[in-house]
Amino acid sequence: MNYAAALDFLLSRTDYERWPGFNYASRFDLRRMDDLLQRLGNPHLSAKSVHVAGSKGKGSTSAMIAAGLHAAGYKTGLYTSPHLVTLRERIQVDGKPILKRELELIVARMRPHVEAVDRDKTYGELSTFELLTAAAFMHFQQKVVDFQVLETGLGGRLDATNVVTPEVCVITSISLDHTEVLGDTLDKIAAEKAGIIKRGCTVVSSAQAKKAAAVIRETCWRKEARLISVGSDITWRKLNSNLSGQSMEVQGLKGSYRITIPLLGTHQLENAAAAAAALEVLGVSQKSIEAGLAKVYWPGRLQILRRRPLLVVDGAHNRDSASKLKEALEQYFHFDHLILIIGTSADKDVAGIIEELAPLAHGVIVTRSRHPRATKTEVLFGEFARLGIKAEVVADVAGAVVEALRRADGKDLICATGSLFLVAEVIEYVKGLHPESYAG
Repeated sequence: MNYAAALDFLLSRTDYERWPGFNYASRFDLRRMDDLLQRLGNPHLSAKSVHVAGSKGKGSTSAMIAAGLHAAGYKTGLYTSPHLVTLRERIQVDGKPILKRELELIVARMRPHVEAVDRDKTYGELSTFELLTAAAFMHFQQKVVDFQVLETGLGGRLDATNVVTPEVCVITSISLDHTEVLGDTLDKIAAEKAGIIKRGCTVVSSAQAKKAAAVIRETCWRKEARLISVGSDITWRKLNSNLSGQSMEVQGLKGSYRITIPLLGTHQLENAAAAAAALEVLGVSQKSIEAGLAKVYWPGRLQILRRRPLLVVDGAHNRDSASKLKEALEQYFHFDHLILIIGTSADKDVAGIIEELAPLAHGVIVTRSRHPRATKTEVLFGEFARLGIKAEVVADVAGAVVEALRRADGKDLICATGSLFLVAEVIEYVKGLHPESYAG
């Protein structure tokens, strides 16, 4: 099996990143994942696990925890989603994506077991995300990692990653997202996220809205899990920032940390505090926590791609994250005019995202990524028109970047946002990269 054939096999399944609400309740069954993993020799049990769920910040927090563990000398696997350019980004060991040949061999080994599960049909057919999750576990086992840091894909309770008993669970900020799948209230969504909490484990929670916090507290009480809350048990304060990063002081349970991260946004300071708390639970030293977070790499989130004019990309994908992006643009950047490039996914709160960002923009370009879930440009155009703003429509992302650069002068800021799929295509264009496919 060559690499193209391996990708075809993985992507030939139902892919909930394309159609997240499709038969969710009936299709998601962890027994199917348990069956596959048992046939593969239970690779998910070969390493200690850190499990991270949340509506936003879970990828950044996972990357920070992995960086801290690596700095402490542990061989560390990191499993995240989605990716920006290549599917191999999702499965990393010590910051290095899985090699093409490694993925080929894993898929070839996995294939007969996948087909056996599908033939059995006891719990339904396996999905793309389930296969990718199993591949990550197999890779981490083969690399003999000490820790595997796992970001949930969707929700938590029924997520394919929810087959481990973690050393620590982390729940980042919860907001309304994937409401057609996870529920239309914060407490319903929080219940899905809190589904990763196992009996007797330690849970680190970012600051939450009252309803979400109550669900997490009740779940921890019911499962006799220790809860550590950022904002009360763990506190932090910002020290300074520039376009290269920011520094903060964190008061943890075991000591005080002076942390510098190469990521922008107040929300990333919150994520760093949660990561530091999780690393404390895992016994990582102050020196390693500080050294690891200083080197974390997590692209596509308030990432600066060029300086004159400033071109920034950020994967803000719901109203809350768009509000955080607006605050960050006002706080960290100085500009004469803001040109907004926006393209969202159709299952998101498009109106909410636009309402947050529109007041800051001096010019708007609406576009659409290649992803099949991308919102039609006429929908975006209509939402801006409802607010009295005339947007320009550019059919493709590369063309939108060209038009924004044509308009901007050296003191302007271009911000491209709305979905990680749009962000990925901006990065591809600016850096001259060639994606394997929209999903590969």
